[in-house]
Amino acid sequence: MSKRQPAQRLADFLPYQLSVASNAVSTRIAEQYRKRFALKTTEWRIMAVLGDAGALTQREMSQLTLMDKVPVNRACKRLEDRGLIQRSPNASDGRSHLLELTTEGRAVHAGIMPLAVKIEEELFAVLSPAEQASLRDMLVRVREKAGDFDAESLAD
Repeated sequence: MSKRQPAQRLADFLPYQLSVASNAVSTRIAEQYRKRFALKTTEWRIMAVLGDAGALTQREMSQLTLMDKVPVNRACKRLEDRGLIQRSPNASDGRSHLLELTTEGRAVHAGIMPLAVKIEEELFAVLSPAEQASLRDMLVRVREKAGDFDAESLAD
């Protein structure tokens, strides 16, 4: 007779807890930028990354955000249609384009960031500054341990 491991409850499964916490925090922030700026979560993530990193290709965007290329492509198209991002030829690779925030996109980004930081402060006020620093460090280590992979493989 083989010994069976006791069933683990989903609520106790750490990857599940991380996913639920991430979704809850993202949804809380998304409510605000959806109301004030008519942006969806994917659109805001793209704008946030472009605001931090500068011009990127869509592939680089997918890799940095670990988002599938199809939602990234759709969101980029909507942002471009709204005049918040622009495409320009990629001099180092003629097959791709670089995406970057327009002047209007930078203004929207500048308007959202203080709001996002305020919500972050409210949500994480339940943790001391030392706990917040520790959580950031732990998340970096877990992300690094998960390894590198191609974001495009997520859709399969």
